[in-house]
Amino acid sequence: MPASITPSGPLKEDNTPLDELVFADESADGSRDSASAGMAGGAAVHAWRILVVDDDADVHSTTTFALANVEMQGRPLAFLHAYSAREAYEILAREPEIAVVLLDVVMERADAGLQLVRRIRDDLKLHDLRIILRTGQPGYAPEMDAIRGYDINDYRTKSELTRTKLYTTVAAAIRSYEQIRALDVNRLGMEHIVAACAELMALHGARDVALGILAQTGKLLGQPPEGVLCCRDEQLGGLGRLRAVAAAGACRHLDGRDLGGQRGEQFALAAERALRMRGLRIDDGLLSMVFAGKSGREFVACIPLERELGEVEERLLKVFCGMVAVCLDNVELVTRLNKSAFHDPLTGLPNRNCMVELIDKRLAAAQHAHGVLALADLDHFAETNDALGHHFGDLLLLAVAERIKSRLDPALEVGRIGSDIFAMLGDACALEPERIQALFREPFRIDGQDVQVSSTLGLVRLSEHDGNGADALKDADIALKRAKSQQRTGHFYFSRSMGVEIRERVRMMHALRNGFQHGQLFLDYQPQVDLATNRPFGAEALLRWRLDDGRLVAPDRFIPIAEYSGLIVEIGEWVLRQACAELMRLRAAGHRDFTMSVNVSQVQFRHPRFLDMLRAALDDTGAPPEYIELEITESMAMEEPAALVEKLAQVKRTGVSIAIDDFGTGFSSLSHLQRLQVDRLKIDRAFVTEITGSARGGSIAQMVVQLGRNLGLSVIAEGVEDERQAQILRQLGCPLAQGYLYARPLSPQKLLEWLAGDRATRAA
Repeated sequence: MPASITPSGPLKEDNTPLDELVFADESADGSRDSASAGMAGGAAVHAWRILVVDDDADVHSTTTFALANVEMQGRPLAFLHAYSAREAYEILAREPEIAVVLLDVVMERADAGLQLVRRIRDDLKLHDLRIILRTGQPGYAPEMDAIRGYDINDYRTKSELTRTKLYTTVAAAIRSYEQIRALDVNRLGMEHIVAACAELMALHGARDVALGILAQTGKLLGQPPEGVLCCRDEQLGGLGRLRAVAAAGACRHLDGRDLGGQRGEQFALAAERALRMRGLRIDDGLLSMVFAGKSGREFVACIPLERELGEVEERLLKVFCGMVAVCLDNVELVTRLNKSAFHDPLTGLPNRNCMVELIDKRLAAAQHAHGVLALADLDHFAETNDALGHHFGDLLLLAVAERIKSRLDPALEVGRIGSDIFAMLGDACALEPERIQALFREPFRIDGQDVQVSSTLGLVRLSEHDGNGADALKDADIALKRAKSQQRTGHFYFSRSMGVEIRERVRMMHALRNGFQHGQLFLDYQPQVDLATNRPFGAEALLRWRLDDGRLVAPDRFIPIAEYSGLIVEIGEWVLRQACAELMRLRAAGHRDFTMSVNVSQVQFRHPRFLDMLRAALDDTGAPPEYIELEITESMAMEEPAALVEKLAQVKRTGVSIAIDDFGTGFSSLSHLQRLQVDRLKIDRAFVTEITGSARGGSIAQMVVQLGRNLGLSVIAEGVEDERQAQILRQLGCPLAQGYLYARPLSPQKLLEWLAGDRATRAA
């Protein structure tokens, strides 16, 4: 896409409000390029060239609209537009004198913006170009090395760039660009400034940066470091005394002190004058420079001069002031990013990233042999949050954090690594489960009410751990999940066997996903017969998985994995379509009164698009719904009764029938069963097996048959393996059956052959 250039009209800045950002309509022809405008007095005005790089066309239009009809430094603006990093690179390579790039961080790739910054600086050598990073993702921030190393002018989220802030940000960038270009002839001085700022950006902490500013100013002036760098005392507010952040040379005695009295008074007066003027001043051989950043804090450097300064040197120092202000803002940004990256914003405790580093340090030290990592999960915290509100939940988390910090060993490292999960790292004797659980026996006082909270623990003995800090947290989380699955308010220590089990499950999950994509899954069909006549009336579709080496994976191994991973939704839809298609092939072969039974997973049934999937499978294959039966388990039928009744009613309206599988293994409520619109009960194979060996099995089978008869439901027994079982089932009044006595699960072709053989036998 060619670049589009939009010069703005030369309207002077006035007092018109610039805060509200109004979205401009697209042009009538739908073009993404802005319309051109802007001639002053009939003659072309040399404009500042701004390159907007963003993959969102709306961002281009709103940016040009927000900055339209203004002048900066007596010149209008002209906009170039690029919609990808590659396109922006091509424009920058061929178009001269681009002053500012407004650059989206995330475009065709997550790091497209930062990669373009690298190419601008390293490949194109455009070091005078000003770069303003923008992102639409509030949680995303560029790497600190990128901010330091590639001279990024500013970094903003798009949501915070109101029209005023966008204007001031671009204006500051243009002023910086103009000053850099104007001083091009003074390359040596500029190189000193750039090198100084790069060194300052590599420093950490306010005092180190302040000393660095004094040292770099001395280099620019060609004299030893001398003077003070001061700011208002934050504890006293904006009208507080000036305090020296750092001092050098003969002024070292003022370091960290309030400025006043004798020599200090001279610096205080000079600094106050400079702050009022908000610029660079030279009074009686004392240079004062104000560094005013966007954070609101203003720093002043007061430096005794050994000689008078020339005009070029003063201009260089003004540029230096602007760049140091940016450095100070970036140092503050890096500090905030560092705190955000390693500390929980609510409690101030170390977060997951910080805990990983702390665990790594402990693993590398000798004392890790007796160390333990413990995770404490607050039981039912989500329900508390929902019932009493997020503010209440935050207060509870703060109270828990305070109790852990105040009542356990002060030497422990305590962090918050999840919404309701606290991590504790330290000696095993200080992290015994009983000691941690004791913290929660006493209620927490929140907003005037007592709240009783319990916790479940997962622990890892570092002496038994192989791996790094991230692995240790993962293992503790596995132990925590095991504890929660077994008993709330309990605890569980991680063991190597648990790790093997989890890795095997993950391995199988990936293998199943790959196998599904490569056609390793298939369906077999087990015939269902009428017990009175032994005539087949239908079949159950059964999912199978054969590996490339021919080995079969048992369904009870891979189906739970599919449900756990959510892959069962996609697999279940495929099974439904395959079964419907097979029914149509059977009908085409003359088996018109044949029912296809399909198992439906609980995860699949609860999916919001299940009804759409069912209707699509019926419509696309042409399968008659009255010959499709969906099987759900008894335990599934008993969960969320009201929701299930409504969902089954919707399924029934499609015309399909419903069977309850494994009936007798759950705890069905008869009143609830009456409300469900089901058509058939399926006696579990365990009870069929027992009818020839125990009175219990026969009694349960008889009960299910009688229950079905009373409710007007059909009944089928599964797992019938011998004639004796079939005979007893007939005597009990069970009308239908399936099992190895009649046929094993068959491939589609084998099923057709079996049905053809049965038909031939009956004809004979």
